[in-house]
Amino acid sequence: MSIKSQHLPIFILLAISLLAGIFTFQDYGMAWDEYLYYQYADSIGYAYSISERVSGDFDINRAFEPSAWDHQNHGPAYLLIARGAVYTTQALTKIDKVAVWHLLNFVNFLIGVYFLYYLSLRWFRPSVAISLNLLYITQPVLWGHAFINPKDPPFATLFIAAIYFGFRMVDNLALSQRKHSPWQGIIITGILIGLATNLRIIGPLIGFMLFLYALLKLKPKAIWWLIPTAIVAILTTYVTWPYLWDAPIAKFVEVLQTMANYPVSPKTLFYGNSYESFEVPLRYLPVLLGITLTEPVWLLFTFGIGIVFLRLFQRKLAWKDISIIFFWFFFMVAYVLIVRPAMYDNYRHFLFILPPIFIITGFAIEKIFDWARPIWLQASIITSLVAFGIISIIQLHPYQYTYYNAFVGGTSGAEGTFETDYWLTCYKEALTEFGKFATEEETLIVYREAVNAAYYAPENISVIGYRPFKAGDYLLLSARLDEVNTVKKHSPNIIEIGRDGATFCAIREIAP
Repeated sequence: MSIKSQHLPIFILLAISLLAGIFTFQDYGMAWDEYLYYQYADSIGYAYSISERVSGDFDINRAFEPSAWDHQNHGPAYLLIARGAVYTTQALTKIDKVAVWHLLNFVNFLIGVYFLYYLSLRWFRPSVAISLNLLYITQPVLWGHAFINPKDPPFATLFIAAIYFGFRMVDNLALSQRKHSPWQGIIITGILIGLATNLRIIGPLIGFMLFLYALLKLKPKAIWWLIPTAIVAILTTYVTWPYLWDAPIAKFVEVLQTMANYPVSPKTLFYGNSYESFEVPLRYLPVLLGITLTEPVWLLFTFGIGIVFLRLFQRKLAWKDISIIFFWFFFMVAYVLIVRPAMYDNYRHFLFILPPIFIITGFAIEKIFDWARPIWLQASIITSLVAFGIISIIQLHPYQYTYYNAFVGGTSGAEGTFETDYWLTCYKEALTEFGKFATEEETLIVYREAVNAAYYAPENISVIGYRPFKAGDYLLLSARLDEVNTVKKHSPNIIEIGRDGATFCAIREIAP
């Protein structure tokens, strides 16, 4: 690639971000969803072992250990792809396995940023595309999840990549005289849709969006080519999801039903009240979207929508592909508001609906750049826009996913009102500090998810699950559901972990 390439900035951005990730990935604590999930990664290879198959003692449930009843409903595609790199890196560096997973998770996130940039080039010149991607990558909530969340950012990356390749595929199929064979696009798009379906059961939505796009292009021949795309997607889903192997249709329907009525749905804190996941208010998603992205995003988004409709009215914008981007975001918001699925852990399950927001902001950024012609002025504007996120990424490290914007007073203003460190990643720092405090052998009672605390406990600290406590015991409480503030304070905290004035977890010595 030439140093003068107009796309060089995206590679610089990715390189700087990767460097930042390499220097900081070991700071992130394990989220409570990770402990069993990475053991799933360790066990899933059993399903593909030929020696185990012919041993006469093969039991597919061993591939889903140690939480088979839950893991069998979650396709392991991302784990299958990433685990080899994790094991190799760990063997070479001797770094803690969870930390290595965090680095690979972050690399996956950066791949999504790469494809979002190239998807954005459908509408914008490179300077605008890189600017909207800067705004995207500097969202603290995304930066934080990029390390500690091995489920939702990987799905978002697959979603973005599938739309990018799917658009290209349909465009190529719609041409009367194609310059390239359609099969490469069909295979790549089909594989991506299949992998996305493996990670989240809503993955087929991508295929439906591409079908709509083909319909809008009014090219029947293009629509027929979606059939082999669907076949590739189905085969990919089947091959990468061992739970489906013996009864694919029946078990896929079973997973659909299970995910629609997920049996393990924790409570969530919203406006100071604890709600069952199926009973959160209608405003849950809209409010959280409004207060967990940086302040400029929604101003630019609103301005961008106005520009889009004006340009459509003036017939200065092709409406077919941009309508799919609108559908991507607004359909899912409508789905949540109408169907009312279980919602908890804020909106981490819906991180994949955020990219369209930033594509729309691109229209606002483009108009601003048209007004502000000098390069130095454009750079100053973008710097001021992304500064909101960069400052918070630094201040909240390594708890960026707890970010709330100034509309609710920041993370400190959200404390006790909304969830902050709901995945208990503060346990790593809390146990490190407790290890410095406890000079002798001590026992630590953990109110929630003791196994995560035990993972980081020094040798002289014995971690046990919650039990009735007595004077002299040490108790670890978390911010989830505001437990650290609502559980009766038997004594002052001896250790507090938090950022921006908010407490994420605390250790107390129980006084007489």
